[in-house]
Amino acid sequence: MRQKLAAVLALDMAGYSRLMEADEAGTLARLRTHRIELIDPAVAKNDGRIIKTTGDGMLVEFQSVSDAVRCAVEIQQRMKRRNSDVATDRRIEFRIGINVGDIIFDDGDIFGDGVNIASRVEQLADVGGICITAAVAAQIADRLEVSIEDLGEKVLKNISRPVRLYRIGIDEEIAAHPAVKETSQRRRTNTKPSIVVLPFDNMSGDPDQEFFADGLTEDIITELSRHHELFVISRNSSFVYKDKSTNVREVAEKLGVQYLVEGSVRKIGDRLRVTVQLIDAVNDTHIWANKYDRKLDDVFAIQDEVTASIAATLPGRVEAAQRDHLSRMKPSNMVAYECALAAKVLHHRSTAEDNLKAQAFIDKAIALDPGYAHAHAWRACILGQAWVHGWCEDKDATWEQVTSELDKALALDDNDADVHRILAAVRVSSNQLSEAQYHQERALSLNPNYDLVVVQQGELLTWLGRPEEGMDWIRKAMRLNPHHPERFWSHLAKAHFAARQYDEALEAFKRLSTMDHEQHAFAAACHGWRGDADSALSHLKKVRALASDFDVETFLSTLHYAQDSNVQHMRDGLVRAGATDPAFSTTGAARSS
Repeated sequence: MRQKLAAVLALDMAGYSRLMEADEAGTLARLRTHRIELIDPAVAKNDGRIIKTTGDGMLVEFQSVSDAVRCAVEIQQRMKRRNSDVATDRRIEFRIGINVGDIIFDDGDIFGDGVNIASRVEQLADVGGICITAAVAAQIADRLEVSIEDLGEKVLKNISRPVRLYRIGIDEEIAAHPAVKETSQRRRTNTKPSIVVLPFDNMSGDPDQEFFADGLTEDIITELSRHHELFVISRNSSFVYKDKSTNVREVAEKLGVQYLVEGSVRKIGDRLRVTVQLIDAVNDTHIWANKYDRKLDDVFAIQDEVTASIAATLPGRVEAAQRDHLSRMKPSNMVAYECALAAKVLHHRSTAEDNLKAQAFIDKAIALDPGYAHAHAWRACILGQAWVHGWCEDKDATWEQVTSELDKALALDDNDADVHRILAAVRVSSNQLSEAQYHQERALSLNPNYDLVVVQQGELLTWLGRPEEGMDWIRKAMRLNPHHPERFWSHLAKAHFAARQYDEALEAFKRLSTMDHEQHAFAAACHGWRGDADSALSHLKKVRALASDFDVETFLSTLHYAQDSNVQHMRDGLVRAGATDPAFSTTGAARSS
């Protein structure tokens, strides 16, 4: 069995039993004709793959959500025209449902919650209509020129949670390449950073390497599309520019994007060199570039490795550029995405004042776009930070808000890796480690190369008492994103401490430009176990300076170790450092030597 993210289209014929009873041979003949002339060609045209057929329906897999919707609209529009001169009681009509989610592939068949939901959604579609889930609606909102009607939350048979559904309008035609819009229209409708990956150039002089260049481009597009905070132009629109001399500004203007990715592939003996650069086309600046030299042992392994690295690094570089842009903007000009980005920046500063400002920005983001799942998830994260640090008047009420926001985010988009990542983080904060594991695994399955998800896996494994495994994940996150946040070193240091590797932990802590009181406490415990009293005392003084009311037992209660032995390990380290020495008062006075 294998598992991957895919769009699933479920199609079923309405009134099949009635039509078969009235004219079995005629119904089967007309149904076969519709399939041969209309349905199968529409599926093939939109890069779909028919997985399963029944007498009156089928399941189809698509790599692209947009392709699945285009296919569905084409089928229903053409069937509507075919039925225009057919008597009502003899018409063959279909219901179509579309969902996107994790699908299990086994022996030519597909299974899983994502498939079940698609089938249930199809049953709620109008005859001749199309019904989609919120996850599908979120991905096509800025990509396809088609009307979308919110049907609200629905309870589906054998599905435990309500699912928000939408109806697709089929009266108007979908543009052949709807991602290619006028720049003014793009700027009105798209609030996310927009990016196009242009086909990588094959510089090898070897036509056989063309497949590698094209495959690398397609894989990068697919991986970037997993990041719901980016608007990624589809492969169809990108490959229009293959083997053409392009002007960066003209391409950006035509596609309505701000960022472009360009690259090349060159074979040199038994080595392969891939270069890539990220360009801000609006400001005509190079943001980031890198070169990958690999030995040509396994070209597909190289493709996977380079794709993962690029896809992990680019979103961080785009967000950094957006932050720079944000710092130059007036708040009155902000849209929902930019408000959410400002909230994230403030949240990461980890102060009570900045947390309050972050709440204001994230509230504005939600007011501008109530269906913004990512913003709801981040509101939960920001409120969770206030709850953890006691920056709220009523902790119970704040926790209810956290829970409510997470429920909203999950209902709006169950296929956003960030939603599950934040759910996992909040569950860790409340010591619900089993629930945290579920959401962490879900986030990994949705976006296995997202550095923030990968590093959090390492952090969670450390809490669960598996720090050696945790270190592997944290180092992988660092490799995925060489420009990773500084806090990754803190996660690595804490994993080393849990593994009783004190020197390595201290080396990692040295990578931090500033340390909070918790990090100083870990460093003090490291020195306590090493028997270095002076260094331990130095860090304890900094703990007191940053948290004058620091108390060992209170501090231990904020940690999330699953095993009591790890809690005792920290307690003993702090005791050895002198944190419980009566001479070391809350005023920061040093114990006598």
